[in-house]
Amino acid sequence: MTAPGLDDVAAHPPLAERRLHPVTPFRRAWAPVAVLAGWAGHDPSGAQEQLQRLTSTMLLIGLAVLVPAAGLYGFLSWWFTHFAVTDGELRIRTGLLFRRTAHIRLERIQAIDVTRPLLARVAGVAKLRIDVVGADKKDELAFLGEQEARALRAELLARAAGFAPETAREVGEAPAHELLRVPPRELALSLLLTGAAWGSLTAALVVPPVLWLATHSVWTVLAAALPLLGTAGASSAGRFVAEYDWTVGESPDGLRIDRGLLDRAHETVPPGRVQTVRIVEPLLWRRRGWVRVELDVAGSDNSVLVPVAPRAVAESVIARILPGVTVPESLSRPPRRAGRCVPVWWRGHGLAVTEAVFAARHGLLRRRLSLVPHAKVQSVRLTQGPWERLWRLAGVHVDTGADQTVTARLRDAEEAALLLRAQAERSRTGRRDARPDRWMA
Repeated sequence: MTAPGLDDVAAHPPLAERRLHPVTPFRRAWAPVAVLAGWAGHDPSGAQEQLQRLTSTMLLIGLAVLVPAAGLYGFLSWWFTHFAVTDGELRIRTGLLFRRTAHIRLERIQAIDVTRPLLARVAGVAKLRIDVVGADKKDELAFLGEQEARALRAELLARAAGFAPETAREVGEAPAHELLRVPPRELALSLLLTGAAWGSLTAALVVPPVLWLATHSVWTVLAAALPLLGTAGASSAGRFVAEYDWTVGESPDGLRIDRGLLDRAHETVPPGRVQTVRIVEPLLWRRRGWVRVELDVAGSDNSVLVPVAPRAVAESVIARILPGVTVPESLSRPPRRAGRCVPVWWRGHGLAVTEAVFAARHGLLRRRLSLVPHAKVQSVRLTQGPWERLWRLAGVHVDTGADQTVTARLRDAEEAALLLRAQAERSRTGRRDARPDRWMA
């Protein structure tokens, strides 16, 4: 006689749970130390007073207690963290005192990124960050062995694409074809030619002499000059480190981005989730024909596709992420009476509507051309202020699924009204004919 429930157990064997890499406890052991450092930073005078009261013997005893306690915390937090892949979801169980189980549906996964901070690269481990539709915060597995992280990423993407569980592990990582690689020299020169770098450097050269003439105080000059110089160098240096060796490759699961000098990141941009593409053209880049391509991706923090590239190369990459889309060559300017509302700068505005995208440009010194596929438009609005009504002008706002808005400003009022109705119809047609947002489809 068969006991009740044994058939179910045989049909559904116990779930095979896995742990993170053994190096993980060393990372998590810093949590108690970070708590003490946070308390000291919050109340530095109180922390200093407490330290003055401690003798050398008490400090040694404290360290003898703190170090093992931190190590034990790191070990226990690692021991009680498990993850498992089922037929339909990824389960992550965490928590030492308060247990938390995250159930991540595979069909809701839209991107899986592999990041390797500098120390993690030395240890041969990687962090897996999972971007899920509708989630504000990414779930992560930190850390896994580098090969294990890539294999798990490939397995999850294969299952999300609809492969059977028994064959998902055999699919492996999809091959990628390199589309673009940014040379370090070109990246460095582009950062030197940005307005932000020149503005910070100009402020660092102008403000200190003015303060010296006004105060004749060396300390005042240093207090103002050092932060300005630091800002001028840090913004450009930080971008250079983050965008070093930027490579864009095409694979069945989306466009892959590999980047970073110290911390390496391996990101994936799923084309079906891209809501807006922006082509940024700073003034000092135009002579060289360079542009920067930025993205708005629903539910993701991916914001850059191409840090710098010739315009023709950038447009070829855009064609990969927005199939069938051609960047408009000419845009219609607002009527000349728009100069009464926005003097001089009205010339930087432009509009073009093609069969595939709504394209709006703004900016005179730093041009930004935004491309919104019709299928990604969530709503369309027309606005008209009192001064615009006086000059028979209006603005058309297009809202996307990434909580962003692209605006065609200073259009003729009658043109804007026609554009509003036509864009609403194009959006309905675009959503009906759009391809499904599926992995490897």
